[in-house]
Order: sequence, then structure tokens, then C-alpha cells
Amino acid sequence: MIVLGVLLLLLGFFLNIQALWTIGVILLVVGAALWVLGAIGRPVAGRRYWY
Repeated sequence: MIVLGVLLLLLGFFLNIQALWTIGVILLVVGAALWVLGAIGRPVAGRRYWY
């Protein structure tokens, strides 16, 4: 999710498309939040591991 967010941020920046920029920021923030919660061992939505 973080990689997709960064990819959309870059595409939105270089192609000058505001929607891609916004979606990229949202995915980057959500991905980082889930990554941090997973790294500290806190279950997210009732699951400790996501497969």
C-alpha cells in the first residue's frame, strides 16, 4: 500500500493530475499507519497478521 501510494504521488506530480496526488497521499498515510501498528504487534481489525 505504501509503494502504491508513492507511485501514485509521483504519477500525480509528473502528470499534474490532482486526483492521483490525493489518492496517493491517502494510501501513503493509511499504509504507514497500518505498518506502524503491525510493527508494534497491535492487532488491526482483529487480526495480528495479514496474508
